[in-house]
Order: sequence, then C-alpha cells, then structure tokens
Amino acid sequence: MAATPEPHRYEIPLPAVDYSPKPTEPSRRRVDSIDLLRGIVMVIMMLDHTRDFVHNAALAFDPTDLSRTNVALFITRWITHFCAPVFVFLAGTGAYLQWARGKSRKQLSWFLVTRGLWLIVLEITVVKFGVTFNPDYRFVGFLQVIWVIGVSMIILAGLIHLPRSVIALFGLLMIALHNLFDGARIIGWRGPGSPVPSLGTKLLILLHQPFDGFPVLNWPSPVVFVIYPLVPWIGVMAVGYVFGALYRGHPQPRRRLLLIIGSLATLLFVILRAINIYGDPNEWSSQKNIVYTVLSFVNTTKYPPSLLFLLMTLGPAILALAFFESEAPRGWLRNFFVTFGRVPLFFYLLQWYTAHLISLLLHFAFGKPTSFLFQAPLNFGPPPQGVGFNLGVVYLSWIAGVLLLYPLCKWFAGVKARRKDWWLSYL
Repeated sequence: MAATPEPHRYEIPLPAVDYSPKPTEPSRRRVDSIDLLRGIVMVIMMLDHTRDFVHNAALAFDPTDLSRTNVALFITRWITHFCAPVFVFLAGTGAYLQWARGKSRKQLSWFLVTRGLWLIVLEITVVKFGVTFNPDYRFVGFLQVIWVIGVSMIILAGLIHLPRSVIALFGLLMIALHNLFDGARIIGWRGPGSPVPSLGTKLLILLHQPFDGFPVLNWPSPVVFVIYPLVPWIGVMAVGYVFGALYRGHPQPRRRLLLIIGSLATLLFVILRAINIYGDPNEWSSQKNIVYTVLSFVNTTKYPPSLLFLLMTLGPAILALAFFESEAPRGWLRNFFVTFGRVPLFFYLLQWYTAHLISLLLHFAFGKPTSFLFQAPLNFGPPPQGVGFNLGVVYLSWIAGVLLLYPLCKWFAGVKARRKDWWLSYL
C-alpha cells in the first residue's frame, strides 16, 4: 500500500503580501480640496475688486487706515488679504502636482516658462484694459498678482531641477528675511520732468518697492506701475511647490501634517506679532477700544507681503485644506466654489470686466459721473463729487457678479474636463 504523501509537499507557495500602507501617486484628476480653497479665495478676491469700482470711499482712503475706516469696511478689505498668498502658494503646489502626475522636469520647466510669459502678457493687455477701460498706449499696466505669478513661474522653472530641500530653504529664507530690507527705500520716478531711474533703481523697485512707477526706457516711453514687487512672492511659490509633495501620500497622515503646519504658522504669527520686534514694518498698538486694538494687531503689511502677513494668511489657509479633506458629504455649496477653483485664471480675467461694468451701469443708472471709470492712469486725478455707493451696494454688486460668472465658469470647467487641448492649460 502506497504511503500517503505529506500535504505540504504539494502546496503551492504564495508570494508574501505586504499589507502596510504605500505612498500613493496623485491621480490624473484635480485635487478637490485645493480647488475648493482656491475657489473660495477667488470669489473673495472679486469682493475687493468690486469695492474698488463701486464703493464711495474706494479712492478716498485706505480701508485699513484705522484713523478713518470703520469695522465693516476694514473687515471687507482685510478678508481679501488671504487671496493673493493662497493664489501664489497653490500655483506652486499645482506645478509640483503636474510633475508628480507624469511630466518630466524638462517638460514642466518648458510649461512654467511659457505660461509665465503668457501671464505677463495678459497682465499688460487683458487685465490692464479690464482695470482701466482705457487703451492709453503710454501706460504699460499695473504689475499685480498675475505678473508676479508669471515671473515666479519662470524662476521656478529653474528651481525645480534642485533638490526639494534646497528649494524649500530658498523660499523660506526669502519669506523670513526680506523684512530686513524694509528701510532700504529708494527714490523712484516722480513724473514727467523728473530724472528717469537708473536700471539698478528700476530693478530694486521691481524686487521690493511697491507703489512706484517708471518709464520702461526714457520718458516719454510707456510707464509701468509696480503694485506687487517680486520679493517675497517668488519664495511663496517655491514653498508652495515643495508643499505639493504632501499630496503624494495617504490622506490621513497628510491631514495631520496640514493641521500641524497650519497651527504652527498661525501660532508663530501670534507670538511674533505680540512681541512687536520683527516681521512687519508697521507695529500694532493700543487703540480707542478693544475691537480696534484687535484690528491693529491683524493689520499687517501686504505690499510687499511681510513675514507676519504670510503667516497670518497661509497658516489658516493650510488649516482650511485639512478641514476640506474631511469625508463630509459634497453639497451644492462646495461644488459651487470648486467650479471657480478649477478655472482660476478664466475667472480672474472675467471678474475685472464684470466688476467694472457693474460699476459703470450703477453710476449710469443713478445719474452719477462715469468719466473716472475710463480715466487714463497717467492723467488720474481726484474723482468727481458724488461717485460711488455704500458698502451694502458693494456686497449686492459682488454677489450679482459672482452669480453672473458662475454659468460661464461651469461651462469652461466642463470643457477643460472633457478635452485635453494643449492651450487649455494656459487658461
């Protein structure tokens, strides 16, 4: 009688399976939480631009001037401070995600350079006309957030070939140390008849001196006006690029890291602002009551963005990203903002024209002067008496403008989702 074979001799060995969590690559789809945050700040940004065109005190004084403002006006302006830092930071994050999804560094560099140049062209053409409604060829344009994103992308095109640790160090040092140069203000151009700044002076204005302009060549060559100097925005985009690496991991550890990073940045803002030593050229002070003292505390410098301004805005924004990654049901309000976040440049360009046109229609309908809405910046003087409306009208105009743009943005978001034409990535 044959011996019964031992069972183990005939078992097929199974390969060992490692069930431990593996890092995940970002999918080809967009990151919903990033689009949500971007969409919210884009909509809030339109509030600020609507106020610029519609409010009766927009051209009279700075709404963050505590000697002249009121609480509602201050908050209306202050809440929009979150927009530019988040927009620039997430532009860097988006660049990293393009590389993580399959672009080579060479392909990404080419895209960043060409898109950066395209943004600069849009700033001095499409955006310029949306702001002024005046084609004055003597005025190149206001160098604002789109210009600074464009130049930062061109520089990031070179930085991405360095190790991420070097990129992070470069960006963090620029953000942390640029306030050491706050006192180094130089004399810019003071109009026709005054000396044209040297090339070095022009470069310094472009780098770190806002609200100054100069002829591109010699007068009477076209003039540019710098609102957003490049430093430290280049650093903000670089740090945003490195931040994108968090989106290659699993959501749960990422949420914890987002909470830690956002909390530390916000806490650092509170500590540095409280001691009033470094991080912003304007110190806070006690005011006529506790409310205005709090306003003084959070009234940090945007042009150029101080260390404290960036901690105050990016810290809570990163906390918001952690909150938006929750598994909460996706309602209509979330989808509403995500729609704008998927077409940020498209929305940005249209909102200038929409806000400007709403202001023009309101002034015309109520018999108020409209000439200042077409005035060339080089000839701009005091606005006529009686222009503008109260803050309630500003908010109603803003809501109307956002609702008008929603169908267009939803349509274009659908086009971008369905089609992969190369030119769509430039809008």
